[in-house]
Amino acid sequence: MIARPTRTDWLTLLALGFMWGTSYVFIKLGVQTLPTFTLIAARLGIGLALLATVVAIAGERLPREPRIYGHLVVMSVVNIVLPFYLITTAERSVDSALAAVLNGAVPLFVIVLAAFFLHDEPLTVNRLVGLGIGYLGVIVLVSRSLGASGSTLTGELALVLSTVSYGAGAVYARRNMRGIPPMIPALFQVGFAFAIVSLIALFTEQPWNVSWSRDAIIAVVWLGIFGSGLAYLANFRLLARIGATRTSLVAYLLPIVGIVSGALMFGEVVDVRIVIGTILIIAGVALVNSRFGQRRLFGRTPPTTEPG
Repeated sequence: MIARPTRTDWLTLLALGFMWGTSYVFIKLGVQTLPTFTLIAARLGIGLALLATVVAIAGERLPREPRIYGHLVVMSVVNIVLPFYLITTAERSVDSALAAVLNGAVPLFVIVLAAFFLHDEPLTVNRLVGLGIGYLGVIVLVSRSLGASGSTLTGELALVLSTVSYGAGAVYARRNMRGIPPMIPALFQVGFAFAIVSLIALFTEQPWNVSWSRDAIIAVVWLGIFGSGLAYLANFRLLARIGATRTSLVAYLLPIVGIVSGALMFGEVVDVRIVIGTILIIAGVALVNSRFGQRRLFGRTPPTTEPG
């Protein structure tokens, strides 16, 4: 059952927004010298080592049902391999701030998919209106970046596809990982994705010939520890506690963190659009989680229990 978010949950959500929001500038930093799959494999390797250490120290019991591992393989592809490839490829031609902003569309896909596949996350008036207001903030924020040099239609389409993939992954995890400690799906999702991406890198990019610059090492270490390690622990904890729809609201933090990170690392200008967009996003998040407008618009019928 979904719990009402606590202060710890909101702090975890903010931390997750910071870790994933800063990932875009470090991806931009990494792709300047590293091939796509080599960069992804390296960050996943560090994240996997961190997650394996945490799971071992915590003494978590591993699932015994084979079907769970099947779900984890699917999640590794939908939630990591595919979106990581699309985002990393896109950032060779698209600004990091634009990448962060376009991924703010994740809740728009999650809220629809959740209503179809999760009986306890129906589409309600406040969620629909709140997400609309929040995404208006995303549009305001992206308006300056869309015309920036280096942004290409191919890169933008890749980012939109990564958003769809993340939305499907969030709902799939919520539907199939109920009752499983959050560290377990985090560990195996990253582990399976690391195996898949490493094989692709070995066969297509010859990573042993890659020249590792200081910037590349910094990017990979940051992405490994925060973007692929701690972030997944936080994400699955939130999915288990507060549900896919509320957890997906982290996407509204990505434009804020991404644009600020871009300003600090690449000297991008922070203008009035950022201020207005931020206000709209905060208002949208507040409305989605308010007690008003809870009238159910659409949702999957809850399962019925047979008497006796």
